[in-house]
Amino acid sequence: MSNKTVYITDHSPSVLQTHSWRTAANSAAYLIPYIKPSMKILDIGCGPGSISIDFARLVPQGHVTGIEYVADPLDAARSLASTQGITNIDFRVGDIHSLDFPDDTFDIVHVHQVLQHIADPVRALREMRRVAKSDGGIVAARESASMTWYPDNAGIAGCKEVTDLMAKAKGGNPHPGRYIHVWAEEAGFEKARIKKSAGAWCFSSPEEREYWGGSMEARMRSSGFSKRAVEEGYATKEELEKMADGWRDFVKNDEAWFGLLHGEILCWK
Repeated sequence: MSNKTVYITDHSPSVLQTHSWRTAANSAAYLIPYIKPSMKILDIGCGPGSISIDFARLVPQGHVTGIEYVADPLDAARSLASTQGITNIDFRVGDIHSLDFPDDTFDIVHVHQVLQHIADPVRALREMRRVAKSDGGIVAARESASMTWYPDNAGIAGCKEVTDLMAKAKGGNPHPGRYIHVWAEEAGFEKARIKKSAGAWCFSSPEEREYWGGSMEARMRSSGFSKRAVEEGYATKEELEKMADGWRDFVKNDEAWFGLLHGEILCWK
């Protein structure tokens, strides 16, 4: 999303692995009850398209447009939609700060884990509000708020510390879920027309730990994040290896548990 994007990683396989796991059920359950079959939906920051495609299934007489600030993941998103026989969807490059759509275009405008990666989330929410329909259009956002894990793990703690430090240094807002409703008010939504809720992910079974911890381990070893962390002096290769080892320890520990709390908002225009 143009020069105001402060995303600290890339769309490497380890990153797309975590993004592809996301579905409407596990990442947008708070929004599903409000989706109607003929709606037109904009999914901003769609990545590999897994949530967008789920939305398309829920609007068989409607349409979904997924946008991403770079083209990297979009071919995979189109391929996934084609493989699953989903035709009421399109994917394109777009800028959340300057959406290339007329006013009052969409019934729902959705973001998931996007506002934390941009320097001007209020401006982004204003744009989302602009393209939402005036007669009941919804802007929906879900952002991480906090995370916790068991047992204590120096590698995971180091990973969180470096990730947060890099994000803040680049103008991002790590884990803003607890105050995204404040941003929405600043963007022009009336307080009475903002519904706040919370949701969570929990990774505790062997399969869940392998998915989450394994992808994070790979991200520490080889990704845009790890490359940038070393090049810009946030961590050494040796430190990143210790973080990766911490995630592997998490995967192997049958008592290990990782929880991630999200803040959610539904805003009616």
